[in-house]
Amino acid sequence: MTNERAKNDLATVMDGVEEQLRTIARLQTERTRLTASATVSGKRVTVTVNADNTVVETRFGPGIEDLSHGEIAKAVTDAAQRAAAEMARRTKELFAPLQAQRERMPKLTDLVEGMPDLHVPEAPPVSTAAPGSPERQQDSDGSAVFADVETFDHQHSRGRGVTDSSW
Repeated sequence: MTNERAKNDLATVMDGVEEQLRTIARLQTERTRLTASATVSGKRVTVTVNADNTVVETRFGPGIEDLSHGEIAKAVTDAAQRAAAEMARRTKELFAPLQAQRERMPKLTDLVEGMPDLHVPEAPPVSTAAPGSPERQQDSDGSAVFADVETFDHQHSRGRGVTDSSW
């Protein structure tokens, strides 16, 4: 009886995984077609990015000659950042159905009794500040931060690990 239930549970999980893989493939294809644009400085600068946030087009409108080189540079940077933010929003919206599928799937703790739930750490926000700016100088050491972890005291552990004779 228990073996049949386990087989049914595994079949359900595998069906869900296969559905997710099909959804991922479809969404990845749709993502490749996305672009986002932003226009700033009174419609004088427009930047378009693709799904990888690579600038694919920059357009200058009427009156661009009224801006200094510094103002144009700032406007291009601002438009590119705004287009990238819009792309992030569109990508999140596109992948929302996949997130909903994942939430319906059983968690590892549901399938294996006593198994701790796995948490993927969230990536820290990426700075949009210029190189050398004070904001860039305040970055952390770059190490990942994990939540809900257990501490292990290596100094007072029992035995010698795999070299212990009890193996």
